[in-house]
Amino acid sequence: MIVAPTPKLVRFARGARVVTHLLGGLLWVGVIFPFLPLDRRRSVRYRWSRKLLALFAFRLEIVGKLPEQPGLIAANHVSWIDIFAVNALTPVAFVSKDDVIHWPIIGTLARYNETIFLQRGSRGHAHTIGRSMATRLASGNWLAVFPEGTTTDGTHLHPFHGALLQPAIDANVPVTPVALSYEDVMGNRSLLPAYAGDTSLWHCFCAILSARELVVRLIIGEPVRIDPSLGNQGRKQLAHALHDVIENALYS
Repeated sequence: MIVAPTPKLVRFARGARVVTHLLGGLLWVGVIFPFLPLDRRRSVRYRWSRKLLALFAFRLEIVGKLPEQPGLIAANHVSWIDIFAVNALTPVAFVSKDDVIHWPIIGTLARYNETIFLQRGSRGHAHTIGRSMATRLASGNWLAVFPEGTTTDGTHLHPFHGALLQPAIDANVPVTPVALSYEDVMGNRSLLPAYAGDTSLWHCFCAILSARELVVRLIIGEPVRIDPSLGNQGRKQLAHALHDVIENALYS
């Protein structure tokens, strides 16, 4: 059964509400956040992300529960919406490629929300970022990474890069796998939110608005911890273990 897209007037109205919410987010981070303590800013981010999903007509479904001890979240990567979906699970700082800074609105929101920006191709910067990540993790803060390093359309997984997981090993904290998927109202996997290949941010935005309702499902796996004494071999084991858990949750 093919579900008809939303009427143009509905898409326009929904898009206007989403843009207003995004602009309101800019006001929060630029004017109000400097006067709020960190825990308050995180609470605002959590509620704001849930509201954004609702305005886009996403239904959030969470399977499982995060551990009480904060650590690193490793998730598969499908869309720019993933960031807000995970923040609707718990307020978390992301490690992101530095070109996100130049994205309209979203780049500014990311810059004011604890995001750690990674310069592609710079080993020296990667080591610096790794130390910063390990320090944050050891201090009891949630961090999140997309170990694939890029997006897919949600029908498959790329191999996981162990380098993004090393800070969790260094800080001796667990890594929690989160399998993220998008479905239509019929329960079929939806490609509309996919921000992959030649799809532009604007095209992805409009595609999401065309859906009457979408489900974003987050399946939380058991935390994985690796002995730091295993070195590079431990990092590879961690990457493979997390990849297997997420792959089984999505496609089994």
